[in-house]
Amino acid sequence: MGKRYYCDYCDRSFQDNLHNRKKHLNGVQHHRAKKAWFDNFRDAATVLNEERTKEPCRKFLQTGQCVFGTSCRFSHMSERHMKMLEQKIDDEKRQKEDPDQDGSSTERSIDDWLSRREKKLAALTSGRVLKMEEEECAETIEIPPYLLSIPDLPPSLHPPPTGGWRVMLHNEWG
Repeated sequence: MGKRYYCDYCDRSFQDNLHNRKKHLNGVQHHRAKKAWFDNFRDAATVLNEERTKEPCRKFLQTGQCVFGTSCRFSHMSERHMKMLEQKIDDEKRQKEDPDQDGSSTERSIDDWLSRREKKLAALTSGRVLKMEEEECAETIEIPPYLLSIPDLPPSLHPPPTGGWRVMLHNEWG
């Protein structure tokens, strides 16, 4: 049967030879599918600017459908959707300017973890292990909210108990 070429953008395969591959890669269908794929990853500001430059699609406004779909040169976005997109852009800007503003300061950052690790290593070398262990136990560990929605969470994903793990000594084997 021979080798087959599979195009991820178009979700189709065909016999792999120079002529077929070149014909497919230069085809209109492939270019449209490739553009649609990369359009999925555009940021909100780019989408909003592009939609503002377009005129509204009359057919889409009247019927809610357009025969051209995503390749239509007119805008299929309503005023309400544009306002929601503007709000999303504003939220992203605020998040970039002040990342601790919306409550993300309660979550641990990598910098906090690294600083605690450096303190712990320094305490181990100087012999002040006991005080650091008390500080570690004083911290409360919480399950992230997205894990709470998962039923039957495996024990490996549960936080350790507040007093630490109970150590059991096994003196006898078998």
